[in-house]
Amino acid sequence: MEENKKPKQGQINIELDADVAQGIYSNLAIINHSQSEFIVDFVSIMPGIPKNKVKSRIILTPEHAKRLVKALQENVSRFEQQHGVIKGQKQPSIPINFGPTGEA
Repeated sequence: MEENKKPKQGQINIELDADVAQGIYSNLAIINHSQSEFIVDFVSIMPGIPKNKVKSRIILTPEHAKRLVKALQENVSRFEQQHGVIKGQKQPSIPINFGPTGEA
């Protein structure tokens, strides 16, 4: 029976702790990059709060960042096929200057 619990070759065994499974809400992603990595800071901006904090930071290799973009594109396409087109709204400009930056 123990053999059935071992991952098969080519599979990844991933554990999700209860605290991590709760997730963290973010409505702003600040993206910076260097030659060797992409840094994505997830922030929750709330009205009336003068100072907002980074809730989570993810550091990716450029190759993994590109795979993430592709996976997100595929998932957004599947979502829109099931639920309709996601309407884009113009985001207000936020005066943040951390170097080469993109927002999502």
